[in-house]
Amino acid sequence: MEHRSQAPASRSIRAVFVLAMATTAWGQELGFEVRHERALRDHPGRVTFDDAGVAYQQVLTPKQQRKVPKSRKPLKLENVRWGYQDIQQLWLSPEKLVIVTYRDRKWFLGVDKEFEFFLTGKNQSIASAYQFLRDKLDQRFVAAVADPKPLAAWELPVKLLGTIQGSEGLLRVGEDRIVYKTEKKGQSRTWRLEDIENVSTSGPFQLTLTTYERAVTHYGSMKSFNFQLKQKLDAKRVDLLWKRLNRDKGLEFLTSLQERNQAAQ
Repeated sequence: MEHRSQAPASRSIRAVFVLAMATTAWGQELGFEVRHERALRDHPGRVTFDDAGVAYQQVLTPKQQRKVPKSRKPLKLENVRWGYQDIQQLWLSPEKLVIVTYRDRKWFLGVDKEFEFFLTGKNQSIASAYQFLRDKLDQRFVAAVADPKPLAAWELPVKLLGTIQGSEGLLRVGEDRIVYKTEKKGQSRTWRLEDIENVSTSGPFQLTLTTYERAVTHYGSMKSFNFQLKQKLDAKRVDLLWKRLNRDKGLEFLTSLQERNQAAQ
């Protein structure tokens, strides 16, 4: 990770959310106007995604711009860049972006350093960033958005249980991904099958997905999503989904009595 400060060129902050696409030396680039949440004061800035990684550039507020001509020394603004290999987890929703790095916070007993950004403006769309990032990151990418075009083999109305309050929505299972769509902010998800460690059920009206999303309070830092089902779930569907998940991990399954007997010999 490269971290440095520099004096910025004078420019204003746009009042609305902007999604910019451009062709650069890195290839395609996506840019978003954001607010970087800090302990003492939030900073406006811009986050960009390209083929090599993610960058954040702090920009001047209107008040700071008015002070620049009177200042004897240039203001130092934050400018940081991460290669994709330097990102421990990237969490993306329509309202927020969180980047968890491998860097320790020495004043917080080794807790990993996080950067939290809020997308600014109205009429914003994160669809392009989701499409762009899902091919750049592996299980470290958490898509807190519902894929708008899932190829659903089957779907069920569900309730996602939460520690304090859950949410209601639709669970869609496709050939290569599972999508949970809800109106509650931050709770929608799109999981590629490789993002799911296990699927289990305790009955026809319950389903649990164990994912690689970071969760300190869960076993092994994995996060489980526990769904109450509003319709009865066919046990064969769960069995087929479990086999498909584990087959993708390189396991082989004995599907007939003859194969079982041959394996026992």
